[in-house]
Amino acid sequence: MVEKMNGLSREFIIHPGETVKEILEERGMTQRELAIRTGVTEKHISNVVNCQKPISVSFAKKLEYALGIDASFWINLQANYDKELADFEEVNQISDEELAILSKLKKITEYIQEIGLLNPHLQGAMLVIEWRKLLNVSSLVSIPEISQFGALRLAVSDKVDPYIFFTWLRICDLITQDQKVNQGLNTDRLKSKLPLIRRLTFEDVNTIRLKLKEYFNECGIKFALVKHFSGAPVQGVIKENNDGTLNLIMTVRRKFADVFWFTLFHEIGHILNGDIRGRLIDYEFTKGELEDRADEFAANTLIDPEHYRILIEKGDFSLPHLQRFCSEQNIPTFILIGRLQRDGILKYHQYSEEKTRYNLDITKNTM
Repeated sequence: MVEKMNGLSREFIIHPGETVKEILEERGMTQRELAIRTGVTEKHISNVVNCQKPISVSFAKKLEYALGIDASFWINLQANYDKELADFEEVNQISDEELAILSKLKKITEYIQEIGLLNPHLQGAMLVIEWRKLLNVSSLVSIPEISQFGALRLAVSDKVDPYIFFTWLRICDLITQDQKVNQGLNTDRLKSKLPLIRRLTFEDVNTIRLKLKEYFNECGIKFALVKHFSGAPVQGVIKENNDGTLNLIMTVRRKFADVFWFTLFHEIGHILNGDIRGRLIDYEFTKGELEDRADEFAANTLIDPEHYRILIEKGDFSLPHLQRFCSEQNIPTFILIGRLQRDGILKYHQYSEEKTRYNLDITKNTM
């Protein structure tokens, strides 16, 4: 049986010696004559012509003189043969362990195929090869070891799957790498954009997607929404780039609009508070002073803290009263209901229909 790789038979990977043989036949030149012209043994010529030896750089130079064909032609012919043969052998040597890892990455594979980062027709060994290229690893098996030196060492949790999380972080980089930002991070401009960003809480999904990217780019921030996956328990990632810009990646684990907006302003809080040192990953389970400060920033930016305090003191949490408060503060009702639920003043089932009316589905595609 002829071995095949992605539709290519092994027999179609042509050794450069075949080309030497064809040229000799066309010119009526014997192997002995070529040996004399090149100054090598007749046995060496026979080994090359019979595909048993490669064409070295030095022999390519000799062929240039003997046959009048530039050495670069022979060097490239040999290099292409070596590459095709290596690719063929690599595919046929992929371990069952690597193939099994594909099942872990099934959902994330479907996602990046949907958004155009991966050929949707690849499967099996060829899919492993493409994942290696995307992830910059020679074997998918090595991912957990690489992760020990990166972000995963900070996330000691049974919720983290090293394969999914490592892959998810790489996808974030790929999605943002081609975004064009004309300046480095400008926090003053970001502060000035806060009212505009807050006003987007009233807008439709398409406007939110478009305007957020526009506003952040004007502040030196590459912004994207990336789908959430089980095994990568992240609500946001902020990464410093070498050109002075930032990447701001958000996930939407649930479609509640209040969760989305609170998380967004939480990440903005991290930026304005100066919390970014290389890369900051906001895990779902992260606690600490930095998170508390970012939470406070988000809460106070979305709802004026003094007016909120007065609302709590009055103790009237009927829906009509909450709606009047929101109208006066120029915020959507779901923002206030979500805040009251997080603060334990309302139960999560209370006014749930008011929240679900504003459910967001803005991660179907990336931004």
